[in-house]
Amino acid sequence: MSLPPLVEPAAELTVDEVRRYSRHLIIPDVGMDGQKRLKNAKVLAVGAGGLGSPALMYLAAAGVGTLGIVEFDEVDESNLQRQIIHSQADIGRSKAESAKDSVLGINPYVNVILHEERLEAENVMDIFSQYDLIVDGTDNFATRYLVNDACVLLNKPYVWGSIYRFDGQASVFWSEHGPCYRCLYPEPPPPGMVPSCAEGGVLGVLCASIGSIQVTEAIKVLAGVGEPLVGRLMIYDALEMEYRQVKVRKDPDCAVCGPNATVTELIDYEAFCGVVSEEAQEAAAGSTITPKQLKEWIDDGESIEIIDVREPNEYEIVSIPGARLIPKNEFLMGTALEGLPQDKKIVLHCKTGVRSAEVLAVLKSAGFSDAVHVGGGVIGWVNQIEPEKPVY
Repeated sequence: MSLPPLVEPAAELTVDEVRRYSRHLIIPDVGMDGQKRLKNAKVLAVGAGGLGSPALMYLAAAGVGTLGIVEFDEVDESNLQRQIIHSQADIGRSKAESAKDSVLGINPYVNVILHEERLEAENVMDIFSQYDLIVDGTDNFATRYLVNDACVLLNKPYVWGSIYRFDGQASVFWSEHGPCYRCLYPEPPPPGMVPSCAEGGVLGVLCASIGSIQVTEAIKVLAGVGEPLVGRLMIYDALEMEYRQVKVRKDPDCAVCGPNATVTELIDYEAFCGVVSEEAQEAAAGSTITPKQLKEWIDDGESIEIIDVREPNEYEIVSIPGARLIPKNEFLMGTALEGLPQDKKIVLHCKTGVRSAEVLAVLKSAGFSDAVHVGGGVIGWVNQIEPEKPVY
């Protein structure tokens, strides 16, 4: 579906800008008019991580006049495998500041605006209202639904992308002309069902593949060229090197963009997505121990069975001494229960405590009433007990 240009063209390009963007200017579908529109555009990148890195770099190179960056995190060494906008020298720095420096290094004619805060229902409307287009590079469901609902309520188009291991997805959501994210995914998956990139991993270069698609779509929407991915979902399988498309239709019963919408204002997205299920929260209440408490039990020779519910590749990176690996899915399927000792206290742990809380709920319902889990997981253990070990 062809759409009109999102923004009006700027008054002019300087001589230096004409030289810089000359390869765009000789493309008939872009030309002087399209480049002026890019110069006049205000685009907000939500996140300066895996997808935000290539997106910001190519948006800057393309000549988007104003780039906003919403980012509250700091650069960690584990980011550098995929977040190419940051470098070794940026470790410990604000991601927003690091990204700004890289953007201006690519194109000094770009105006960069930083929003060094967590995107929440309290600030999203004010931040989004300052921009023409949103590029969503977030990696959690609560923020994805927040971005979608805010864009629908503000009638803003946004380019969405998602990555996991070797797979990526991208689309353009604009409720005025097509479906929104809720039309595709009306409800978030159950807590713990879909691992995050921090839990499941992601091929670093996949970020470039999906991030470049996002920028391509942003340019098309801003300049009014081609047919944006409105009403279409692009799916990329890097292992098979295969792209395919799925049509996405506007849902007449959509809770936020349908004619009888029930979501007419922003909601509590953490609660909506159930970052940890109610069952897991109930199970963890009164049954959560600290890494230091676990260390004391080990040193005192307590009769405990430490079970790591992560995946084998995670276990190979770092583990708690004496822990036995039984991945979470084996508990969900029930196959792990029969092998658990009845004469020892079960101590569960994962990376940070989310997955182990879900498994704890399974054990509690199966009769292991004295089972506990380690709050903070193996990351907490390393930080508090064995800081010389690697983290991921």
